[in-house]
Amino acid sequence: MRARDLGPGPGWGPPGHANAITDVPGVRVGHTTLIAEPGVRTGVTVLLPRPAKIFHHPVFAGCHRLNGNGELTGLEWIRETGLLSTPIALTNTHSVGVVRDALVAWEIEQRGPDAEFWSLPVVGETWDGRLNDINGQHVRPEHVLAALAGARPGRVVEGNVGGGTGTICHGFKAGIGTASRVVTDEHGSFVLGVLVQANHGSRARFTVGGIPVGELVGPDVVPLPGPGARPEGAGSIIGVIATDAPLLPHQCARLARRAPLGLARLGAVGEHHSGDLFLAFATGNAGLTGDHDRGPSEHRIRMLADSRITALFSAVVDATEEAVLNAMLAARTMTGRAGVVAHALPPAVLTEALAGVRRR
Repeated sequence: MRARDLGPGPGWGPPGHANAITDVPGVRVGHTTLIAEPGVRTGVTVLLPRPAKIFHHPVFAGCHRLNGNGELTGLEWIRETGLLSTPIALTNTHSVGVVRDALVAWEIEQRGPDAEFWSLPVVGETWDGRLNDINGQHVRPEHVLAALAGARPGRVVEGNVGGGTGTICHGFKAGIGTASRVVTDEHGSFVLGVLVQANHGSRARFTVGGIPVGELVGPDVVPLPGPGARPEGAGSIIGVIATDAPLLPHQCARLARRAPLGLARLGAVGEHHSGDLFLAFATGNAGLTGDHDRGPSEHRIRMLADSRITALFSAVVDATEEAVLNAMLAARTMTGRAGVVAHALPPAVLTEALAGVRRR
């Protein structure tokens, strides 16, 4: 079951075919999931923005930080140039380095060992140490390469997979989630998709469709993960937004700044102990080619009129909200390191809580 099946968002617009970030043409997603004893519950998720080699065909991009207790590498160069020229990978906090190095090695293989270049890969993280032996650093280069090799368009597996294998959201088991929107006006249509690695939020503040689900589904109904003494709301979320609209970098940054509004609908507030980082990219300028230093001397580019961008803002907010709910509903109860249990949010329990309030 996915969030759309529950009907919590009556104003949500139409999704793409897979209701996933891969509805944006050319975007592919792959996972490597690591579950082993004792206490390995982690992995890596990769996202490829174009079907062609991204380092030869970059895309315009922009980013946003709601709260900075986290990491998304490569953002300084994106802020400087407005270009994304590497895959995006998501993993756990203590595996960022090995994933980054693996992406560099992958690019060396793609370009050839004698190529002269430099690379600043984009790797995001969330802390999965409640369920995962995070200090064991179990993610290896071969896991990154497997996720890259397995990246596909179409349906995206959600929940306890890839970088989201060991994550917890609003006190429930969560993981990877995604959603998309088709935005149409009298001038044409665009697709926008969001993918999240959700590991944030407190149970007490969890809200769906304006209904205080966290109060209705308290620890007496679905236990909180334990034992542990981490403050409620501690964790992080990485959100990736993609669209085929012809946006410039500053417009991509404007999209990224809207993603936290979708989190706020669900009760997140960007807590001190949470890293909430967002990256948006646009594939609508297909003519961008060449490396940073060896490309053509000029580019012909397109730019969406700002008079049309509000519909994309709405799509980001709605799809982010839905992607987080999809991550939670797809997840399954998991027992991890030291016997810690993160319980899933049963769809029937959520449905009952929403229906009970709506009937009043």
